[in-house]
Amino acid sequence: MAQAAEAPWPGGDVAPAPLAARARLLPALAAVYRAQLSRARVARIPLLFVATFQSVGIMILMRGVVDGGMEARSVVAGSSVLVVAFVALNLLAQYFGQLRASGGLDHYATLPVPPAAVVLGAAAAYASFTAPGTLVTAVVGSALFQLPMTHLWVLVAVIPLSGAALAGLGAALGLLAPRQELATLCGQLGMSAALLLGVLPAERMPAPVSYARDVLPSTYGVEALARSFDGNPDWLVVCADLGVCAGVAVVSLTAATWAYRRAAVR
Repeated sequence: MAQAAEAPWPGGDVAPAPLAARARLLPALAAVYRAQLSRARVARIPLLFVATFQSVGIMILMRGVVDGGMEARSVVAGSSVLVVAFVALNLLAQYFGQLRASGGLDHYATLPVPPAAVVLGAAAAYASFTAPGTLVTAVVGSALFQLPMTHLWVLVAVIPLSGAALAGLGAALGLLAPRQELATLCGQLGMSAALLLGVLPAERMPAPVSYARDVLPSTYGVEALARSFDGNPDWLVVCADLGVCAGVAVVSLTAATWAYRRAAVR
């Protein structure tokens, strides 16, 4: 049987073939994650070493001021999460700012990929690079301040949740900044806030500054890790901190997805 001819349009032209179906979220997310991971492996590993050495150096400096107790736990926990802030917040803000300025978002806009897959894939790839540096910083800090390492397995939850919260914030800053330079500035300011509000003991901060600390997404990951250094941690409080961190991660990644949609149509 002969195949039916394509129906001509009024002007005599042949009707265009239908577009391919839009990719599903999970396969598209995995593809973007692998692409970003391979791209960032060469360019970001040296910066990860810088972030790790920076956090270890801060702990060495604070060793001359803080002897032990809850303050030491705050310093080690804050320095460990600072590695996550350097990569997931600072570098991701710069990446999306550069992507928007160079027109790279137009490439993603032409692909049948959900916007959430682009944001989540890039955020997951950048956050993945923070795991080794965060672990090294936590181990070195525990040895430096003579803290127990029994419950460092909490990093299995702290790293992805803090990374997701900070990566979502970094992506949103990079996508909403009208200029690439402003995206870089916002990323640097965000990392500085994570340094000052996360590493310094909360007990020594003025009340207005402590309110700003409560707003910072990484604070709850720092609190969860700091509580795990206790001899007998209150796991309900630790889980509550991680739950807040997870909720902030959902909000920040949702905001980053909205920012991507907004920037892609302009």
